[in-house]
Amino acid sequence: MKALITGGAGFIGSHLSEELLSRGQEVIAFDDLSTGILSNVAHLQDAPGFSFYRGSILEPSDLSGLIEQADLVYHLAAAVGVRYVLEHPVAALETNARGTENVLRLAKEHGGKKVILASSSEVYGKTSKIPFREDDDTVLGPTSVSRWGYSCSKALDEFLALAYHREKGLPAVVLRFFNIVGPRQSGRYGMVMPRFVSQALAGDHITVYGDGEQMRSFTYVKDVVKAMADIALVPSAEGQVFNIGSDREITINDLAQLVRRVLKSGSEIIHIPFSEVYGSDFEEASRRLADISKIKKYISYHPNTDLAFIVSGVASSLRATGGAYEQPALE
Repeated sequence: MKALITGGAGFIGSHLSEELLSRGQEVIAFDDLSTGILSNVAHLQDAPGFSFYRGSILEPSDLSGLIEQADLVYHLAAAVGVRYVLEHPVAALETNARGTENVLRLAKEHGGKKVILASSSEVYGKTSKIPFREDDDTVLGPTSVSRWGYSCSKALDEFLALAYHREKGLPAVVLRFFNIVGPRQSGRYGMVMPRFVSQALAGDHITVYGDGEQMRSFTYVKDVVKAMADIALVPSAEGQVFNIGSDREITINDLAQLVRRVLKSGSEIIHIPFSEVYGSDFEEASRRLADISKIKKYISYHPNTDLAFIVSGVASSLRATGGAYEQPALE
């Protein structure tokens, strides 16, 4: 089997490449390197069955021949992170909406290739119904807040994928990701785990945004890519939406304490208002917790990797690459 991974040089895409290669599949990693980096897949360049192509999902000519070669497509290429969305709202919306339409249309034109679409827990918006189920209503904020534009663009991606399945028979599966973490993830665009770890390693203040009582569930990337590879092999999953996350919660304050404890860091934990980081019109969701009972009916999915183990892995990755969290100024 030959798989095309859009966003293949990204955090999740690089781990998915490893997983598929370990299963004897061929992998075509495709990335425009706007947020993905070649070093994520450098160790795979000489691996049998792996190839990398630079290009944009916004350019059908870049994609068409690769989709034609592939047996299935994992569509991960998208705008990444809260900070990137706030700084580049036009690019974020165009990448998510137009890029996904290009992938789906070309997959249909080239014989109806299966598409595994990476979506986001952001589509749930700020609903207070916990945990989030795939068939729950979404509750979004005003159009003046860029964050909800991102949420809408990911929801549109899902609508497109499901419409292509229903109307055109395209085998498509939608996966909603909840805070995926692990080695190679960058804090550059607002990802909290690598940001905390990088700050702790450097002895800088660990900066918690808001009061820190917001709750999240974190899922190890290796557990996620195994689920992605498994669900692609289940025909009955086509035309459906699945949460991919963990059912264990932690407050951001407790995450900061865990990072400090695991890394034996003397960093002070401080709190910064969201408005100082993301601007005055930013809105935050207080909880994000996935109901993962549905996907467990289709595959063996047990995302139980210990959070302390994940923190150590992220730290080892950052030490190896000399990576550090950068706090870019808002435009």
